[in-house]
Amino acid sequence: MKLFCATTNQAKLREFCLAAHRFAPGWLEVEPIAGLSDIAPPSETGSSFEENATEKALYYSFYSPGLLFADDSGIEVRALGGAPGVASARFAGPRADDASNNQLLLEKLQGVTDRTARFVCVIVLAERGRLIDTFRGEIEGQILHEPRGTNGFGYDPLFFYPPLACTLAELTSERKLEVSHRGLAFAKMIWRLSACRK
Repeated sequence: MKLFCATTNQAKLREFCLAAHRFAPGWLEVEPIAGLSDIAPPSETGSSFEENATEKALYYSFYSPGLLFADDSGIEVRALGGAPGVASARFAGPRADDASNNQLLLEKLQGVTDRTARFVCVIVLAERGRLIDTFRGEIEGQILHEPRGTNGFGYDPLFFYPPLACTLAELTSERKLEVSHRGLAFAKMIWRLSACRK
């Protein structure tokens, strides 16, 4: 079974492909939409991860030859009132990279003792303009004072996960999938798809 993915983020795409291999070996393959980079993106003006993921999934489903999923994910920091939230990827500006986003987050948390944070991922499954289902994954942790680890991407080097006593960037890709927000949301989607196969 082929499942098409609407993301231009190559790091995310690698995680989703790995998740398909890990959670649905032998029967599910994730592929990007052909020519995705040439398709004008939707506005993503939603105020929640659910709204943005739904907008993307419905929009790109018309360009997909089959079932498609899109996600919206990011980090919510309690001391910042839930920011960066849906603006996580562009926290430091519209062309921000991971390093500048991480640096801005550290600057905003200078002198802050409550560094509680949550990673959130919402995946929406759609087909030809029809919303099929929504899947949410969350993981709780703390923001460190400096990055640790070289794996992962985004805010992974700053996100300390207490149950494993390390950052997400210190985990292997396979181990991260088992505990991360994206892995949890994807696993829920796999369960839904596998139930439909029976």
